Amino acid sequence: MQISRWIVSAATAAVLVISAGSFSAQAQEKLKIATEGAYPPFNTITADGKLVGFDIDIANALCAQMKVECELVTQDWDGMIPALQARKFDAIIASMSITEERKKQVSFTNKYYTTPLSLVALKDSDIASTEPAALAGKTVGAQASTTQADYAQDVYSKAGAEAKLYPTQEEA
Repeated sequence: MQISRWIVSAATAAVLVISAGSFSAQAQEKLKIATEGAYPPFNTITADGKLVGFDIDIANALCAQMKVECELVTQDWDGMIPALQARKFDAIIASMSITEERKKQVSFTNKYYTTPLSLVALKDSDIASTEPAALAGKTVGAQASTTQADYAQDVYSKAGAEAKLYPTQEEA
């Protein structure tokens, strides 16, 4: 049976990411913080256009603690770091895995949660194992530009599975 939908989530750390370089909340009247807005329950957009979720609550608490006004904005995931580097916003709050490559581009805070790598399949699936060889001929989906996508392409594709990448986690 061909599985048309898989969700891959890896060890991620929700982090506040600040562009490499100096940052001072006291020197700014408003701090602009970006998030994806498409990763419930961490960050999502309500029907009336409001950003809500765990990351949003953390961002608001940090802004209150720093006594600075914050503006929360959305940014597509695959453009998140480039937009930060282009100074379109001051920081990112998101479930972004800390990797060596990313640490060369941005500064991370300490992670405040961790989730293990998981694969999800339909309940009536014939898949009995998550071993790469067991997924040969199957489709493994993940959000593009994530460590999960890297893993799906590096491990499962090499074992014969199709890695299908999606723009958002909800679509994966």
